[in-house]
Amino acid sequence: MNEGALGGVLVADFSRVLAGPYATMLLADLGATVVKVERPGLGDDTRAWGPPFSNSGQSTYFESINRNKMSIALDFTADGDLAVARRLSGVADVVIENFTPGSLTRYGLDGAQTLRRNPRAVYCSISGFGSGEGAQMPGYDLLVQAMGGLMSVTGHDAPTKAGVAVVDVLTGLHAAVAILAALRHRDVAGNGQVIEVSLLSTLLSSLVNQSGAFAGAGVVPGLLGNAHPSIAPYEVYSARDRALVLAVGNDGQFRALVGVLGEPALADDGRFITNAARVDNRHELNVRLQHLLELRDAEDWRIRLTAAGVPCGPINSLDGAFGLAGALGLPSIVEIARADGTPARQVANPLQMSDTPVTYQLAPPELDADRAAVLALLASRG
Repeated sequence: MNEGALGGVLVADFSRVLAGPYATMLLADLGATVVKVERPGLGDDTRAWGPPFSNSGQSTYFESINRNKMSIALDFTADGDLAVARRLSGVADVVIENFTPGSLTRYGLDGAQTLRRNPRAVYCSISGFGSGEGAQMPGYDLLVQAMGGLMSVTGHDAPTKAGVAVVDVLTGLHAAVAILAALRHRDVAGNGQVIEVSLLSTLLSSLVNQSGAFAGAGVVPGLLGNAHPSIAPYEVYSARDRALVLAVGNDGQFRALVGVLGEPALADDGRFITNAARVDNRHELNVRLQHLLELRDAEDWRIRLTAAGVPCGPINSLDGAFGLAGALGLPSIVEIARADGTPARQVANPLQMSDTPVTYQLAPPELDADRAAVLALLASRG
């Protein structure tokens, strides 16, 4: 696997579950050769996270984040397997892991020992709460959503988790960005480095305006349901047949909105004339808007408001969302042939690159399916 922007880059992936595997799949889609190291007999935890299962019998959770990788099962307590793991980390360009901080030291696979063997390696360690006082705290996405504040600003009547493990995904993205930056530094300066990324720090950064309100103004936000703390109207409303979303981000869009709704005078009402005024008078505004929106179906409003430059749309289920992406010509679903010829249906990588496009070369692997190929690869590296 040497096509793409990262062709020739070898990644030793000692991570499991979501954040690390998501990061390494992104690198693999960009052309890196990724060797996924798993536990003998069990493999990655997500192999058992089902139903649903794909046509191969594997968990769709596992398959969603493990394409374009080779799998080898290694037992670090067995000398022969440990030697392979050390050899892999010794020749890899990138090593990524999410073990409990410090637990790989006894195997010689921690960052410090890896860089002594392989000074050009980029070593990325992912944890839940860092490698200091929080090193022993378990890094589960739901736990971090709770302790990191996301659930305190999500939901209506009670704190609510996001519908996907979004902190893991964001951490994987941050890890991938850091790895690419470290590879660039290595190309210039010649040396690798150790990267640490934690779920908690990633979440605090990713809360952006909400965490920024606390950092910059001491504001502790609370539950607003589907409303936005700083923009109005920017939430869910009921049309005649179903719910729709308005995302009005400036005064011009608001003027266009109320014009299409047939109440242009609302744009000059002192309670609604600026965004700050609309936020302060959110309840009164929503009562007026809701009354008007109930007069037509959601699709009718979408067509009319979109034509006027007002962000508006229905709340789709996933089948509707994939249908929309397909209708717009955006990446949605791709098929990768398995070893037996059956297709693995995968969600497409969203990156569209003119000269080095993403590639889909390997279906998600069966456990230890690539042992011979990995050992041959290591032998070829001298």
